[in-house]
Amino acid sequence: MNTSSNDDLAERFRALGVRDIECLFPDVSGYPRGKLMPAAAFARGQELRIAQAIPMQCVTGEYSYDPIFPDADPDVRLVPDLATLRPVPWASTPRWMAIHDCIELDGRPCAFAPRQVLQSVLARYAERGLTPVVAPEIEFYLTAPNTDPAKPLTAPMGRSGRAEVGQSAFSLNLLNELAPFWDAFHAAIDTLGIRGDTWIHEVGCSQYEINLLHGDALAVADQAFLFKLAAKEVALQHGLNAVFMAKPISGEAGSSMHLHQSVVDAQGRNIFTDAAGADTPALGHFIAGLQAYGPDLMLVYAPFVNSFRRYVSGSQAPTTLAWGRDNRTVGLRVPTSSPAARRVENRIAGADANPYLAIAASLAAGLAGLDEQLTPTEPVQGNGYDESHGLPRTFLAAHERMAHSPHAARLMGADFVRAYLAVKALEHDSYLNHISEWERRFLAPQA
Repeated sequence: MNTSSNDDLAERFRALGVRDIECLFPDVSGYPRGKLMPAAAFARGQELRIAQAIPMQCVTGEYSYDPIFPDADPDVRLVPDLATLRPVPWASTPRWMAIHDCIELDGRPCAFAPRQVLQSVLARYAERGLTPVVAPEIEFYLTAPNTDPAKPLTAPMGRSGRAEVGQSAFSLNLLNELAPFWDAFHAAIDTLGIRGDTWIHEVGCSQYEINLLHGDALAVADQAFLFKLAAKEVALQHGLNAVFMAKPISGEAGSSMHLHQSVVDAQGRNIFTDAAGADTPALGHFIAGLQAYGPDLMLVYAPFVNSFRRYVSGSQAPTTLAWGRDNRTVGLRVPTSSPAARRVENRIAGADANPYLAIAASLAAGLAGLDEQLTPTEPVQGNGYDESHGLPRTFLAAHERMAHSPHAARLMGADFVRAYLAVKALEHDSYLNHISEWERRFLAPQA
């Protein structure tokens, strides 16, 4: 920020009574972390630092001692992206927020920061004169308050005085049951610059989906990150929980984050279609890259033990990386569209995936397919669940696949992949040390 912009920003904050700025960034799980800074200090460009390890904090709050993380625990600088500066809709005292980049003290992007991982993939597209266009579909549950994690999540009470019992896909009546939440949430995402499209009630009991409009991959990832934050904050204000676990409730549908992707050239033309509106070889190459490298990156699309509970045959959650046209039984779908909107829908990622990393993984795999001119399989014409299961089926299998992959490091960055594997191993160790309700129910009486 130059002096003039500093002065303008300071005056703007004073006029609006803004006291603090939330200086936040996404960690490895897509969780917002950062610091609260006085608005005046932010406006004058005061330097802000944080420990380099924070972007790789486990969901348990622990840190890995893998040697990839320096023993000295050095700082990185937090540098604001002023394009993301917005009011905080749920703050009781006027407060703004800005998403920050994590930059090493020598000026290099922090290899462990998810936003920087995505930026590095986008830079590879830019080197080729290409720009990816992305649109996520994000599913989540709204549940009643849950103060005891040993108890299952349940549907909230609606305005009718009853809790939903499910099987109400696309119901507008049940979408309206929680109208006060939706009104406040819609206002919040408008304030945050999140470009929402359609809103629907999904298959699960009190499960919903909102599609974000297509756009620049980094901007869309920022919107998905803030979308999840806004949903959780507004839900709490209305006595609800917004839950983005991939499989939060036994017997109910899982929650996904489908990623619609296309690529345009320097003239803004979609490279997946030609002047006559027919598919180009680039579409097949992109699909083939997703097929070839998707299994190696499965741990990014499905980052937790719970994630793998979502992949159930016949559930519209994919079990393969087969592709098809307008076919929701496969992992890679080419929707029916106009030529300009020709795209690939990657249906693998769960709602629990970090949007920056999931988008980075999918775009990196697709670009590798373009560079290497890979050939995809034949499109599936019928039921994709009849295909053999082509994805790692468990957390450990996905971890093992990434750890021994000759490709993951070049696609996502060697330092990131090593750090990511270390964090995920630590989280899995914590999971193994937890005694579950299933074990108490069946083993305690009989074992």
